Amino acid sequence: MRAYLTDRKSAPVHPTEQDEVAAAGSELIGGPVGRRAAPGAGGWWTPVKVVVLLGLGMFALGMVQKLPCYNGAWFSGQTSQYVHACYSDIPHLFVGRGFSEGLTPYFDRIPDSVSGGMSYLEYPVLTGAFMQVAAWFTPGGDDVQHREQLYWMINAGMLMACAAVLVVCAVRTHRLRPWDGLLVALAPALALTATVNWDLLAVALTAVATLMWARSRPLAAGVLIGLATAAKLYPALLLGPLLLLCWRAGRWREYGSALGGAALAWGCVNAPVMLLAPEGWSKFYSFSQERPVDFGSIWLIISQRTGNPLDDANIYAMALMALGCAGIAVLALWAPRRPRLAQLSFLVVALFVLTNKVYSPQYVLWLIPLAALARPRWRDFLIWQACESVYFLGIWLYLAYTGSGDKHQGLPTEGYQLVILVHILGTLYLCALVVRDALLPERDVVRRDGSDDPAGGVLDRAPDVFVRGRRVTEEQQPVPPETSHVLWGTPPHGTRMR
Repeated sequence: MRAYLTDRKSAPVHPTEQDEVAAAGSELIGGPVGRRAAPGAGGWWTPVKVVVLLGLGMFALGMVQKLPCYNGAWFSGQTSQYVHACYSDIPHLFVGRGFSEGLTPYFDRIPDSVSGGMSYLEYPVLTGAFMQVAAWFTPGGDDVQHREQLYWMINAGMLMACAAVLVVCAVRTHRLRPWDGLLVALAPALALTATVNWDLLAVALTAVATLMWARSRPLAAGVLIGLATAAKLYPALLLGPLLLLCWRAGRWREYGSALGGAALAWGCVNAPVMLLAPEGWSKFYSFSQERPVDFGSIWLIISQRTGNPLDDANIYAMALMALGCAGIAVLALWAPRRPRLAQLSFLVVALFVLTNKVYSPQYVLWLIPLAALARPRWRDFLIWQACESVYFLGIWLYLAYTGSGDKHQGLPTEGYQLVILVHILGTLYLCALVVRDALLPERDVVRRDGSDDPAGGVLDRAPDVFVRGRRVTEEQQPVPPETSHVLWGTPPHGTRMR
């Protein structure tokens, strides 16, 4: 690895100058930015406003995609909503989890005749609160179908606010790369899956946590990770990459603040329900543990191909997850230069997605903002998004096939197994590129202009305490002090080698 010093770059990065796909796409609006373009001369149209408006437009298109279901397919038979690929949990759970009857989540037991056997709400507490708030805003009445439609619409409005928060954070996390937020705003999978379930709440909170860490506010970041974990379990995984990177950089105080903030926030949200309604509170965790092999997972392919129900899938998944985490730890601690936080965060969440017993189509939302930070290249991002879009269509066609009786209209089992593999291979493709960038910093798009870890906060340009298992002195640091700037690869004339 070769590093040399130059002046710190302060001008925003224009994607049309670095990304051939972005440059080609810009022809629709006049072509790539020119040399006469004045920095900051956009007037009212700042990057944040442009990207947020585009993101909200994509969200609205996603709502339009759900219109066939809103206008009747949710209520006119099981397979119609699958044929139109517009299924959503939201209207069904309004009735199926007792919200239409005024039942209180976690405290009131749901009759089996209503829930089909789910005695309590199987979602974390903060998501349950989100669902309950939407139910409070839903008008009463005797027309249950109309109330389900209104409940979905109210949830869609609340989730749109979450999407706006997500996009703002995506723009602001990398100060000099605001246009990378377009990857999030224009992600096809975001539009397709935003209103399938309530995952956007946790994704938005995680995005704010990432922004707070990038602004060197570890306590606030920890609090938001705790809140996000109270809405969905996956954000807790980010504490692992933070531990590894803070360990390598010797930033134990900052990590302690983040960990303490996360534990405190999660406890404050969960403790009241845990103490007053322990059976209802624990349903999410017991359901996750007892849930059999389900849609979208590699375990489903194995089970269907072998006829083995894989009752021990939890053990297999945990073993693979532990093995993968060990590999990520080796990458974090032994790479020639400390990897970026977004790279490790993407890898650990992708690992969880790939090894889990189930992959619901909206889980792609967990990865979209992390992928945009870890590998902000349009070609690779769109390849991955194409794979996820194929999976999105595949699962609904498969459900249409299994629900259409002897007609067998839709995608047969072998076809569904193929689209699962497409999803897995697309995710592995992006993971491989992120690992390569971590091992070869000169191939990293973010580090190519001399940056270190723009989203790393206190880790950005921090010296390593050790490299490859041995302590290093200041002279042995692979990155110079904060007053300097790093470029990777062959130095231009007149720069000073280190």
